[in-house]
Amino acid sequence: MIKNKDTAKKTAELLLQIKAIKLNPSEPFQWASGWKSPIYCDNRITLSYPPVRIFLKQEFAKIIEKEYGKPDVIAGVATGAIAIGVLVAQELGVPFIYVRPEPKSHGRKNQIEGHLESGQNVIVVEDLISTGNSSLNAVDALKEAGAVIKGMVAIFTYGFDVAVDNFKNKNVSLTTLSNYENLLEQALDSSYITEKELLTLQEWRANPSDWNQ
Repeated sequence: MIKNKDTAKKTAELLLQIKAIKLNPSEPFQWASGWKSPIYCDNRITLSYPPVRIFLKQEFAKIIEKEYGKPDVIAGVATGAIAIGVLVAQELGVPFIYVRPEPKSHGRKNQIEGHLESGQNVIVVEDLISTGNSSLNAVDALKEAGAVIKGMVAIFTYGFDVAVDNFKNKNVSLTTLSNYENLLEQALDSSYITEKELLTLQEWRANPSDWNQ
């Protein structure tokens, strides 16, 4: 869910400017899943641009306090959201932890790194939502450790129906700074893409698994 249209457009503008998001309908990228895609998103690039990462952490902090109230702990999902999660926790003045995809195979075999007490209110920070499976896996691990999940925030979501369903089924509230619709709107407004390319990008989002086979 998008809470602020201006923030959504500004976030999309910044992600396109620094090439954290690339749109190339004529020469699609191949995702690890095997999908051919006209879009590629790597939000870790935002960390290399101080004005961008400051904007993101401040917008996250505002949304969290307004929508969920100040949490006891911020949890980042490894590895993409660790750094931005730390920045958000610092902005809010609260502790930070992060969640691995699965427990370590050695040492203390932790899946959650950092100090978490049962019953603490937690906001989960993500960089990107595709299907939502890895993000919700982190939520499950936190709940198992006794955390009270107030919600999740992310920089960007593709807005796939499967992700919407996954979050609904897990009863987890998701708020994102920007999404696919606002990205395309911003890309068209700034002449980053043409009307024809817009149609291609909309077709992909409607059926990504079978697109351009």
